[in-house]
Amino acid sequence: MAKAVFAGSFDPPTNGHLDIIERAAKIFDSLDVVVSINPQKKYLFTEQERIDFLTDLVKKYKNVTVHACKELIVNYAKKVDADVLVRGIRSTLDFSYEFELAQMNQNLNPGIETFFLPTKEKFAIVKSSSIKELAMFGGDISRMVPPCVEKALREKYTSSN
Repeated sequence: MAKAVFAGSFDPPTNGHLDIIERAAKIFDSLDVVVSINPQKKYLFTEQERIDFLTDLVKKYKNVTVHACKELIVNYAKKVDADVLVRGIRSTLDFSYEFELAQMNQNLNPGIETFFLPTKEKFAIVKSSSIKELAMFGGDISRMVPPCVEKALREKYTSSN
């Protein structure tokens, strides 16, 4: 049984993330979507908000669960007996970064493989940081994020003004 882990900050979850989740859920027997927590990073949404978004957004997939992780993802994967780390790739820049990360993870845990899943073309420019900036200035983000995320972004930026 192949178990995979798809980790990210998901701040916020995007339609690109959901596309990777949907496609990976078809490939692997089990998929853990992991909200990575980095104490050095400043997030717009709390850990719990990101978990709640994702839990709601993936509930239709019987083989997908959502968790949080405050450790190296290879250690998390080993703990849950996962064989594979799923990484979404939008561009050659992503690939370069992800390739180096995969090599580092392979050195840390040779039993974990990295599976690169290229994004669909329509999600190639969907990036959480860009979405937050667009939302902050009132731009149209409706095609980039699910409606619940769009609403939460609007509320965050409306309440901070």
